[in-house]
Amino acid sequence: MKKRKVDSDNAIVVKDVSKKFKLVYDKPFTLKERLVFWNKTRVGYHDVLKNINLTIKKGETVALIGVNGSGKSTLLKLMTKIIYPNKGCIMINGKLTSLLELGAGFHPDFTGRENIYFNASIFGLTKEQIDERLQKIIDFSELGEFVEAPVRTYSSGMYMRLAFSVAINVDADILLIDEILAVGDQHFQDKCYEMLQELKKSKKTIVIVSHSLGQVKKLCDRAVWIYDGVIREDGETSKVVEDYMKVCG
Repeated sequence: MKKRKVDSDNAIVVKDVSKKFKLVYDKPFTLKERLVFWNKTRVGYHDVLKNINLTIKKGETVALIGVNGSGKSTLLKLMTKIIYPNKGCIMINGKLTSLLELGAGFHPDFTGRENIYFNASIFGLTKEQIDERLQKIIDFSELGEFVEAPVRTYSSGMYMRLAFSVAINVDADILLIDEILAVGDQHFQDKCYEMLQELKKSKKTIVIVSHSLGQVKKLCDRAVWIYDGVIREDGETSKVVEDYMKVCG
């Protein structure tokens, strides 16, 4: 993927991006099937995103909406460079942190405290910087004594608490979130959205994938509706959500 200069007002620029995934049909599993059907495997490709162009300005809070399988999460993963496009390029201007998959970056046998150091270091913090923020991360997560337990013993809600607490304390310019806030109790979900409102006021760039359209309308200035791998509508949140609900509600 080529590196290109990003305009100083832009946080993310997606240029002519397409992504497809390989699909294998009639794949043999047993040794007998492999021997008998060695040349019978069929391969196909699924176009998840098709020539996407999108610019997100610094300080914008943008929602990606659409039905399951439309390509929203794939686009977010491309922005984080977890995966790469087959065509086009994505340019990022600023330090980026992401919450895409629950517990991603956590080691199940490490304690919550150990995983804070491990996860925060992935985001580029030094040990000294993590030391300074450690108690703030623990306090926000509300894990209490469970921070000393291995994360394999955590519920999905506890995973989310820890992951979100780390992500918001790394002082990133850009925060990407994929549906993770749907996990956990209502109290902590409300607390997370309050923190996102604070980050929004501080001019952080936030891109969120969510099916919670009520929260999207409250939080986001702009919505991008992705339908069958293409951008169907991009504009003011209430208008895009209303049009989306007419078709998919």
